[in-house]
Amino acid sequence: MTVAREIMTPGAECVNEDESVLDAAAKMARLDVGSLPICGTDDRLKGMLTDRDIVVKVLAKGRDPKSCLAGELAQGEAVTIGADDDAAEILRTMASYKVRRLPVIDGHRLVGIVALADVARALPDSPVGDLVDALTTD
Repeated sequence: MTVAREIMTPGAECVNEDESVLDAAAKMARLDVGSLPICGTDDRLKGMLTDRDIVVKVLAKGRDPKSCLAGELAQGEAVTIGADDDAAEILRTMASYKVRRLPVIDGHRLVGIVALADVARALPDSPVGDLVDALTTD
């Protein structure tokens, strides 16, 4: 069966927890992505930062994106998938947590990201359709 490391996008860039949200937004724009993993100085994943987080939790609340740190927006433990976890586990995890992107971890090291688009390209239509339904219904 297909495993995460076979379908992930490797080499995911992090935003450091001590970088400003403004720097994170610039990095998102440069990479043309809507989210970035937040990594600590210990090289461990602290969470995920999305463009929506920036809008809702910083801009809409009148906070200064230059002084707000990415790490302030990390919420608890990040939902991840192991590099050798199979496609069924990827689908289960995405559906359970209603996430469209999963950081892929090998040990404690971030090695890539599995996005819904990666899953759609790699797996048959039926399980992917079920996942999309799970992500879009309340």
